[in-house]
Amino acid sequence: MSLSDPIADMLTSIRNAQRVALELVDVPYSKLKGEIARVLKKEGYITDYVVEGGLKKTLRVYLRYTLEHEPVITGIKRESKPGLRVHTSSSEIPRILGGLGTAILSTSSGIMTGREAKSQNVGGEVLCSIW
Repeated sequence: MSLSDPIADMLTSIRNAQRVALELVDVPYSKLKGEIARVLKKEGYITDYVVEGGLKKTLRVYLRYTLEHEPVITGIKRESKPGLRVHTSSSEIPRILGGLGTAILSTSSGIMTGREAKSQNVGGEVLCSIW
């Protein structure tokens, strides 16, 4: 497990769990991961998420599937990495699959989707893209 990029570890855990059709996946909790899970739930990519535990908290993510048991998340990619940060202005926020996907940004106003950041006219660091 990589300690240098915990967000990539979370995204990889979600990707791997959906490949084997698991109902849920547990990842170590952090505030940033919790905010990413909040955005994923709001956009309809996951069913729910719960923070469990006392001293060592765990983020439990309940994955979502279609009626044909296909994963709702068909692709998930870490954009900004520790070795190469990707920042964007509000006018240059990437559109994922022509607007069908979602870019998750870390802005001065918090973690939000690319559409929200564009409407609030704020830029930031592009954390990941989901489709």
